[in-house]
Parts: sequence; structure tokens; C-alpha cells
Amino acid sequence: MKILKIGMVQQSCSADIKANMEKLEANIRKCAGLGARLVVLQELHNSVYFCQSENASLCDLAEPVPGPSTEFFGALAKELGIVLVLSLFERRTAGIYHNTAVVLESDGSIAGKYRKMHIPDDPGYYEKFYFTPGDLGFMPIETSVGTLGVLVCWDQWYPEAARIMALNGAALLIYPTAIGGVATDPAEEQEVQRNAWQLVQRGHSVANGLPVITVNRTGHEDDPSGHTPGLDFWGTSFATGPQGEILAQFGKDEEGVKVVEVDMDRTEYVRRGWPFFRDRRIDAYRDILKRYGK
Repeated sequence: MKILKIGMVQQSCSADIKANMEKLEANIRKCAGLGARLVVLQELHNSVYFCQSENASLCDLAEPVPGPSTEFFGALAKELGIVLVLSLFERRTAGIYHNTAVVLESDGSIAGKYRKMHIPDDPGYYEKFYFTPGDLGFMPIETSVGTLGVLVCWDQWYPEAARIMALNGAALLIYPTAIGGVATDPAEEQEVQRNAWQLVQRGHSVANGLPVITVNRTGHEDDPSGHTPGLDFWGTSFATGPQGEILAQFGKDEEGVKVVEVDMDRTEYVRRGWPFFRDRRIDAYRDILKRYGK
């Protein structure tokens, strides 16, 4: 049995980037103190979720990779001897920006990165205005704690992304996330949506026989445009085993850390009993490459 201790950091964010990073550092240290060898942060954790409105000046928040954040968190990863999953607003060049997950190795170096492939464009989530779709594909990142299939938020809804990561050798699916509800939506509808959000990811876990780690932000963030009441982030970060079983979960408004023990050898056992990969009809899946089958 190979047990990997994984730390999850769920917190609210303010417009004060320095304060957010100090809060993140304190929580990362807590995870390491509880024995975590891998720590996962939420989507775009350095700042507020700025995509609620379209404002070109907010592109000033973007930074190169490597850059200031990888230097700051890399030093922390090296000090604590942990693998760390970041979520950054990447400036690739003038006018080209990405929503990028960066994995730092325990020596502080960059093990790899993933650029968010599926980019939403919904009220309160105007990400197409800011982010160029990813161009690195669905390639897992090799680290000292295992092969990590890192995806980002909206990617959560796409079984193709999870499956390709699994087929490319991911031992774990990881989703840094920033998702919530608009206050004008009825509470009942928000709860239906939140449950669907968790359910689809548990489905990825079951279909691929892999653990899933999902880390969401929490708290209320105002819409700077004033057009909506803002977003109430769902929190509810969670971890599953390879049969979709919940191993750990935060409350909606809970801030702090949880460290979960994941048996990384269990995938072998589960896939022998549920041999979905063996029984795939790869000769009959051509239509998946079409926008619509008819």
C-alpha cells in the first residue's frame, strides 16, 4: 500500500495580493506540518476572481512563468520539501495570456505546467476575454510523488479531458477551481448545480479508476462592474478515491486546510475489478471527434 498525504487549501481571497499570498503560505505550512507531500491550491489564488467583468487593465495581473510567483512558491516548496500545484494568470507575450496550472517539484523547480483548455464565457465568468485556450494538450506531469493529471475548473465538466489524462498515465486527477453561484439564482438551483459539479468529477474518478483532488475557493466576491450581486463561491473542496468515494470534504464556507491520505496502489485493484479500459471499443469512437453526430 502506497499512501500519499495530500494537502488541500480552501480560502477566500481579497484584492490585496500580498495578503493572499501570506495567507496561502501559512496554510501551505500547515499542510506540510501535517505531513502532506503534495499540496494543491485553488484556481487563480493570488487575487480575487477578476473574470466577473471585462476590463483590459486587469491583464496587468498576469505574470510570466517562470516569474515572481514561481520564485516565491518555489522557495517555499524547496524549504518544506513538498510538491506544490499553483494556478496562475500567465503572461506569455503581449496580448496572449493563459489560465495556467504550474507544478513545482520539492526542490523548488518547475516540474511542468498545464494551460486550461476549456474556457467558459458565462455571466460572471468572462474568461474568453482574458485567456487564450491552452495549447499543451492533456499531458500529465511527472513528479517525485507521482504522475499528476492537472486540469483547471471548467475542464471538470469534460470527460474527454479526464480520460485522455488517464490514458496518458495520470495517477491522480487534480482540479484547481473557482466556481460558485450568482446571488440572483434561487438557493435550490444553486444546490442542484453544486451537487452536479461534484457528481461529474466523482464520475471521472469512477470511469478512470483514479483519485480526484478538487480545490475550490470560498467566500463572496463583489462584481466590480455592479451589474450583478457578485459570486458566492461554493467551497466544498473534496478528495475521492478511485471508486468515487469521498475521502475528505470542506464545508461551503470553511477556510483552512485538510490533509487526506490517498492509497495510490488502489487504482490497480479497482481497474482489475472494473476493467473499463480493457473493454473500451476504440475502433468505434470516431464520432467523438465530431461537433455533433448527425
